[in-house]
Amino acid sequence: MSPLSSTPPTLAIVGASYAGVQLAASARDAGFGGRILMFGDEPHLPYQRPPLSKGLLTGKTTVAALALKSADFYREARIEHVPDMRVSHIDPAAHRLTLADGSTLTWDWLALATGARCRALPMPGAGLQGVHALRSLDDALALDEAAHKGKRVCVIGGGFIGLEVAAALAGRGLEVTVVELGSRLLSRAVTPEISRFVASLHAAHGVRVLCNSAVQAIHGHAGKVSAVELESGECLGCDLVVAGIGVVPNDELARAAGIVCANGIVTDALGRTSAPGVLAIGDCAATPNPHAAEPDTPLRLESIQVANDLARAAASLIAGQPQACIAVPWFWSDQYDAKLQMAGLMSPTDDVVVRGDPASDRFSVFCLRDGCIAAVQTVSRPADHMLGRKLVAARTAIAADTLADPDFDPRTLIPR
Repeated sequence: MSPLSSTPPTLAIVGASYAGVQLAASARDAGFGGRILMFGDEPHLPYQRPPLSKGLLTGKTTVAALALKSADFYREARIEHVPDMRVSHIDPAAHRLTLADGSTLTWDWLALATGARCRALPMPGAGLQGVHALRSLDDALALDEAAHKGKRVCVIGGGFIGLEVAAALAGRGLEVTVVELGSRLLSRAVTPEISRFVASLHAAHGVRVLCNSAVQAIHGHAGKVSAVELESGECLGCDLVVAGIGVVPNDELARAAGIVCANGIVTDALGRTSAPGVLAIGDCAATPNPHAAEPDTPLRLESIQVANDLARAAASLIAGQPQACIAVPWFWSDQYDAKLQMAGLMSPTDDVVVRGDPASDRFSVFCLRDGCIAAVQTVSRPADHMLGRKLVAARTAIAADTLADPDFDPRTLIPR
């Protein structure tokens, strides 16, 4: 059931990545028979983003393999993909949007899947040739070309993107230094135990990791980057810089339309915003999560799985059979031969139990909150990850000393 009475109803989707494609496909699967238009601001068919850092830079993935769906899929599902077209304005009261070419469209449902953009480096020299970020396919292709010519790279930021790029470029023989402002790598996302493992993993592959280090400036010669200067005074000679200092949600359309935003477009568990008929999904959406330490606080999670799950929930609303998003968040990162997988959302105050030996490069970390399993983080133990998703979903209660016992089998916690 649509909020307007027009026939047939129109679903307009602003953004053509995972969330937008999932919403369009799920709406069709759920029986939505109206018109679906999906506007993307890139010229490409919607594509997978994780392989940009995990596969494309290593040569394991080709550009041709990145497409989320074939052109035939959109045609057969009657999904009108409009590439290279930016939406410049939305009017929730009139249920109208304006495109960059000046044309307008009236919609019954509007979904904002506008994603996020890389946070800009805030220091002098950030605009020099040779300074890169990685968010889009074009970004990845430009970085890949630069890496063929480069020898020394400085990665600014020790988050997932920065570390995946560091691993890919080190694997290609480049001399890599990672500069991280915080006291440890991946500090917002993983436990100290996982951080220590990741740091040692990169060190074992020849990557220099500098934590507690701030960049003062980027220097260049003849317009091209030549060094990164740290606040300590040390200068890191390099011919390539990759910025990985996080992303900023693309919530400008929503803000300009008076829709409530707070580090993203605020939604409920069905993707509904403060404007009737307007939904938000994907990296631009801030949504309460029942698995967070503060479950009622809107939280923006940059995860394909979260984007897809909220898109499915929004599709169920559009189809008149609302089913709120309650799935356990999960995420993964490939670095060298190690696969890091996370299920649930950790909190700094959680009790931590390590199972397995980190020195073996295969171990798991369980996070307990109020005596229940709140998150599981694994290194190259996929069975523990799949088990962890079930245990987090069930809010499984377990004593820390029992879980720490190497003879205890966590699989026994799953009800028969």
